[in-house]
Parts: sequence; C-alpha cells; structure tokens
Amino acid sequence: MKKFINLLLVFMLSICVVGCSSNSTSKSSSSSDASSATEAERSLEGKDLKVYCGAGMTKPFEEIANAFKEKTGCNIEVTYANAAQIQTQIKTSEEGDLFVAGAEDELKPISDYVSESKKLVKHIPVLAVASGNPKEINSLKDLTKDGVTVVLGDAESTPIGKIAKKALSNLKIYKKIDIQATTSTAPELTNAIEAGECDAVIVWKENVKSDKVEIVDTTDLDNYIKVIPAASLNCSENEESLKEFLNYLDTDEVKAVWEKYGYELVSEK
Repeated sequence: MKKFINLLLVFMLSICVVGCSSNSTSKSSSSSDASSATEAERSLEGKDLKVYCGAGMTKPFEEIANAFKEKTGCNIEVTYANAAQIQTQIKTSEEGDLFVAGAEDELKPISDYVSESKKLVKHIPVLAVASGNPKEINSLKDLTKDGVTVVLGDAESTPIGKIAKKALSNLKIYKKIDIQATTSTAPELTNAIEAGECDAVIVWKENVKSDKVEIVDTTDLDNYIKVIPAASLNCSENEESLKEFLNYLDTDEVKAVWEKYGYELVSEK
C-alpha cells in the first residue's frame, strides 16, 4: 500500500512539472509573439522618408505622418509650402520621395520628376463669407456689388488662387471685383475674413472651420472641384519607406483622418 501511494505521488508530481513547463512555454511564446508584432509594426526603424505637402493640408497630413512614424519607426520629414515653392525645391534639389499636391494640375511643372501618382481625396472650392452673410453674397456675381471686398489666393503659386481666377474670368467678372490682397496659402484666406480684412474669399471647403466664417450655398464652383494626388518622385532614395507609406495612405485609418478634417473621399468607381 505504501508503495502504491509513493507511485501515486510521483505520478502527480510529474503532471505538475509538465503543466508548469507548458505554462512557462506558453507565456514565453506569447511574450515572443508580442515582441515580434512590435518589431513588425516598427519595420522601418532608422529609415527615412521625405515628403512635400501643400500648406493647406498641414493639419490632416501632420496627423497622418505622425501616426505612420509611430507605427513604423520611420523618420518622416514633411515640408509644407505652396505649390510653386515645392515645385522649385524639387527641381533645384532633385531630392524627395513624395509630393502631396493641392491638385493634379500642380504635377505638370514637375512631370519629369513624377514616376506615378495616386488619387487621395477631393479638393472642393467654395465661396465663403463672414458668418451671417452681412453683405448678402449668394453667388460669385455678387462679388461685383458696390462695397464688397475680396481676398484671393495668389494665382501664380496656389491651386486655389488659380481656380478662383479661372472661375471669375469665365464669368467675365474677374476685373470687376475689388481684390484687397492675395495670399500665398489657402488657410490665410479664411484668416482674412476672421480679421475683417474682406467680405468674401474663394477657398477650399476644409479650410472653413471658424464659427466666424460660413460657406455660401451656391453651385458656381462645382465644375472646379479638384483631386489631391500623392505623386511618387523618381529621385526617391527611400523605396521601401515610400512603398509602405503609399500602402498606408490606402487604409481606413488614413481615410478617417481626411474625412475628420472635411475632405471627401474619391469614388473608387
């Protein structure tokens, strides 16, 4: 009987040892898997990516770039400026991996440096006025009213400035409006209304965020909607980082950021 009890104790001890060993292995495996996942997420640690981006898209793109850096460990450097400044920098330095432009037309001056491009989101121009619309501006033609002042984007350096001039010229009223000043970036346009420097501006929809500014309900600018492209540059020296970032731009996470800032996604049809 005593011998039987001893054998039973040995058997139970064996089961305990095996079980403990199994749990230890399981914990070790889980720890290893977590470590591997972290390493996979930060697969671009120590690698670089240089991006040019239109100044009007600074807020959403900063969020996108920071999230990508956090996920991958990539050292992403973003230069924000107007289209003309970026075009000049690309031509002069012949450096960089990607150009996120305010409109596809802005890729034409640097077409020799673009290897491919993909459409991201719509860029929608709108007519904006001070909240309450005190000057009763309901269309582009109302910009010719006596006492109505306007600030526009610079037609030589910004996509929104080019669109404004084209839309007003097509209506044959460009020379009839009182243009107080021009700006080098889109965000400066809504700032002009907030500061009381003008009565109306033509600006991108996503730049109208202040409760001091409102969008006029008009279809006058519907034919001038543009698309924001992400153009890969053939002078890129960071192929792996660029490929990963382009894939990241297609994720629901990035699309949600664009939508949060008032952009509309490009239809996949």
